[in-house]
Amino acid sequence: MSQKPSIPKGTRDFLPLDVAKRTYLFSVIRKVFQLHGFLPIETPSFELSQTLMGKYGEEGDRLIFRILNSGEKVKKADVEALNSGNLQRFASSISEKALRYDLTVPFARFVSQHQNDLTFPFKRYQIQPVWRADRPQHGRYQEFYQCDGDIVGSDSLMNEVEFIQIVDAVLSELAIPSFTIKVNNRKILSGIAEVCGEEKQLVTITVALDKLDKIGQDGVVAELESKGISSLAIEKIKPLFSLKGTPSEQLTILSDYLSDSEIGLKGIEEVKFVIDTVSDLGLISGKIEFDVTLARGLNYYTGAIVEVKADNVNMGSICGGGRYDDLTATFGLSGMSGVGISFGADRIFDVLEELNLFPAVVSKGLSLMFVNFGENESLTSLKLAKELRLLNIDCEVYPSAVKLQKQLKYAHERGCVWVAILGEEELKNSQITLKNMVNGEQTKVAINDFVQVVSKM
Repeated sequence: MSQKPSIPKGTRDFLPLDVAKRTYLFSVIRKVFQLHGFLPIETPSFELSQTLMGKYGEEGDRLIFRILNSGEKVKKADVEALNSGNLQRFASSISEKALRYDLTVPFARFVSQHQNDLTFPFKRYQIQPVWRADRPQHGRYQEFYQCDGDIVGSDSLMNEVEFIQIVDAVLSELAIPSFTIKVNNRKILSGIAEVCGEEKQLVTITVALDKLDKIGQDGVVAELESKGISSLAIEKIKPLFSLKGTPSEQLTILSDYLSDSEIGLKGIEEVKFVIDTVSDLGLISGKIEFDVTLARGLNYYTGAIVEVKADNVNMGSICGGGRYDDLTATFGLSGMSGVGISFGADRIFDVLEELNLFPAVVSKGLSLMFVNFGENESLTSLKLAKELRLLNIDCEVYPSAVKLQKQLKYAHERGCVWVAILGEEELKNSQITLKNMVNGEQTKVAINDFVQVVSKM
């Protein structure tokens, strides 16, 4: 007995209705980006390993899907590295390419490579799949789509404000009833590490802080201890776990906490500007909060950090992003500040499904199907179908003259609204019978008037 086919864990098949819903989701995101003047680009699904490695931190690097070398390149395998236990070097010797982990690093490579073809500030959006060798679970996949927007060539904080407006506009149009936009700044995190005397352990501290909502205060403390953070530093960090109040109140407390850190105070100034400006402009339906523990764990962030969660839904962040001042410099283009946001399309899809928020029009079935009674009848139906399609009316002619019951069953399963019945008798009388598949009513229409009648239904 043959084995039942399956797909890798962390991936999904999408049935026609799923694809229709995803197309709707992407169209909303695409429309909002275009309204803000963003231009579309695409990059390859895989990059050179050296383009991706070292950009996401130690944890991120471990989640990159590498592509095994083929042909003669396999001979380049560093067997000595394997035997000595240097797995990182061995992996690099057998894999020169990797599937992209996100869209931001490839975008930085893109900007550096095509800088002479772009007009700066350059505003781009990109909707493509990415891959991560993460443990599959609810809302977390190994293959998923990201919908990114970035602005490079400008260090204005108005860009951060614009991205928060974009997030608010997209999620509001998708009718997500309640969502929170959390904001922090990498400079504030650097200031915290500085006042704790652990400047060299910034990444360790930010990675641990970013897990607060998952592992709790005790878990964060345990991780910091395991990474060699001093007990004195941990005691200085602990009060931040319970920082409460309005954004203004929290930032006032932090100003005292970071009074001896120039970079920390700069971060507070930037966050205050963004939150105050967004508040002045107003949001459609989202709310903005300051979260000092928000870190996002990606090494390339240098300024603002943004993360968005749907309230009252058991789901991780559905959007995230931030400022990265030095990313293009790793590809030879310095002095190019950038900021971006990424919509987690698959997670947003799951939120819309869970809350039953996809509009009914997305699941609309076929508008009209012509029943097939034979060669002469179907030829007339095909001519009429061609005219309907020119008017953007979706329709099809059943491909073979099988039993009427089978054809009507097909129309029902396709969610067809109307069925056009053109048999020998109808053809002789130059008429078509239109059957409403919703209420069962039938009406006769002259063939010459058919297209006009259907176009007005």
